[in-house]
Amino acid sequence: MIKSRVQSLIRSDVQARHAYQVADPGSAIRLNQMENPYGWDDALWGACLNHIRTAEVNRYPDASGKALIRAIRGHDQLADDWGVMLGNGSDEIIQTLVQAICDGSRPVMAPTPSFVMFQIIAQQCRVPFVGVELGSEWSLDVDAFCQAMDVHQPAIVFLAQPNNPTGKLYDEAGLRRVIEACPGLVVIDEAYGPFSPRNHQNWLNEYSNLVLMRTFSKLGLAGLRCGYLTGPSEWIEEINKVRLPYNLGVLNQAVAEFALTQGAELMTKQAKWLVQAREMLIQQLRARGLTAHDSDANFVLVEVADPPAVFNAITTQGVLIKDLSGMHPSLSRCLRVSIGTESENQAFLAALDRALG
Repeated sequence: MIKSRVQSLIRSDVQARHAYQVADPGSAIRLNQMENPYGWDDALWGACLNHIRTAEVNRYPDASGKALIRAIRGHDQLADDWGVMLGNGSDEIIQTLVQAICDGSRPVMAPTPSFVMFQIIAQQCRVPFVGVELGSEWSLDVDAFCQAMDVHQPAIVFLAQPNNPTGKLYDEAGLRRVIEACPGLVVIDEAYGPFSPRNHQNWLNEYSNLVLMRTFSKLGLAGLRCGYLTGPSEWIEEINKVRLPYNLGVLNQAVAEFALTQGAELMTKQAKWLVQAREMLIQQLRARGLTAHDSDANFVLVEVADPPAVFNAITTQGVLIKDLSGMHPSLSRCLRVSIGTESENQAFLAALDRALG
């Protein structure tokens, strides 16, 4: 009785999907989710607790997030005439963008492979998704992308820079060509910006169809689910109408504000440590005769002959990484490992050595 009623009411496309799965890590070393592995020392946590001591958890949070937006503006040196919209991580911002702009007549478009939520959220909102295959070495095929835009007339184009899961930055001239040719809104996702040599912030002054999406998850605040969208106020004011009220809680806002002010210096240092550790890990993988791809993010792709078998062998040793071999044909030999602490990276290498025998 209940099952038949559920089947009669739940959308058929939802019934055909699987829920997004996140395995319980237990006590394993977590190198599978691109998190910052470093925490805060007791002194910084003590200062944070003092900062949030007066937080009124019995009241609804500031719906506009004034204090946090002020901290974001200072941290990222945002121009006063750019709007800022807060989001519960990048996922909610993507959903808000699709809901505000797409009516189903024009698709969402992104390179393939890229961040899976671009496609998943579009489809959940019943908006068509068009993926355009990346070129050699996961470069942006500018001619193919521009041709696809001309045919499909996308309402939104998502471009992750650096790209996930490849860790690559696209050629700057090609990226500019895509923005200039796009008939819709271009969203550059800078989730991995803290580890990248390129910043697209000044491009907001050049292109009227461009906004930037950022998250502080990779910088060290993954547990807060805090991100933001910025760009010309005309865009942000309209998109913000669709954002759910009170989407960031009192404590989330207060801790994020503290982190972007009193904790900013430490998080910047940690990002630099991770970049240094990334380059060292790439060298160590190559010294083993493996193909380890250059990366501008906080993770590395390494190729092995049998990714599922190697993945399973590493996981059973208590080190979690990501098997990408089934995600896309160009990733058929790839494992992805997030950059951890020195001891975590060495534990991964030891587990990899044993897995490869």
